[in-house]
Amino acid sequence: MGESSVKTLETRTEALSPHVTESDSRPGVQRALLPRLRAPRRPRIWFEILLIGVSYWTYSLIRNAVPEQKADALANADWLWDLERTLGIAVEQSVNHAVNSVTWLIVGMNYYYATLHFVVTIGVLVWIYRFHPGRYAATRMVLFATTGVALLGYYFYPLAPPRLMNGGHFVDTVLVHHTWGSMASGNLKHMSNQYAAMPSMHIGWSLWCGLTIFAVASAPWARILGLLYPVATLVVIVATANHFWLDAAGGMLCLAFGYTVSRGWYGSLPHRLPREPEETGPHPATSALLNRFRKA
Repeated sequence: MGESSVKTLETRTEALSPHVTESDSRPGVQRALLPRLRAPRRPRIWFEILLIGVSYWTYSLIRNAVPEQKADALANADWLWDLERTLGIAVEQSVNHAVNSVTWLIVGMNYYYATLHFVVTIGVLVWIYRFHPGRYAATRMVLFATTGVALLGYYFYPLAPPRLMNGGHFVDTVLVHHTWGSMASGNLKHMSNQYAAMPSMHIGWSLWCGLTIFAVASAPWARILGLLYPVATLVVIVATANHFWLDAAGGMLCLAFGYTVSRGWYGSLPHRLPREPEETGPHPATSALLNRFRKA
């Protein structure tokens, strides 16, 4: 092989290497990488299972590692309760006592509080993963950002739930009816930070589920159920004396933050993205060089 042929082959090899080529170091090529990173890709099942498992473990670890700050949490609960009375919305105690008088109803709500928070959320994630893969990453980012910012609330604003207030006269429905409707009651209370009521992730997650189902589902009955789910959850968290109304408002604000983060990254709300992800091939510049090499 002649010297000129060797030099030509070396030149073509260097042109195909994305790490050493002069063309790929140009600002235009570098700027093109960001849209490619933001483009929704088809999720991989094992990666998603690992990511969700590790993320929830990390969230639980951080949430439960936050100092309980009992005195501050009780003081904040008193202040919040006084604020709600000033606003004329302090009806949690009436709801708690009324529902507690119907045994079968409150027991059902205790189990609702303990299970659906996780079951429905995971179910919606699986549904979006399976049938709307192009929207999955953006939808997941909403949930992750919502949950992440909630940790700031737990750290900076410890809050006792109504059932733990001093002189609040709320009924801890889990203790009274001997159900396991809350990780913060009964024998399980030492496994969870009892003074992390603000914001309510029961509302943050349930509203995420409801809005996702409403925006993406095609069947009218599914969309209606999607909207009813966070409403039912709101009634449950108040009836079981696990949250104030304003805890729910905090959960809604966290969800709004989550949607803002996802929209800022993907450039659109999750339900407006394509149902199927666009298959991403080689960079256009790389494809052109490959074609030229094949023709040579």
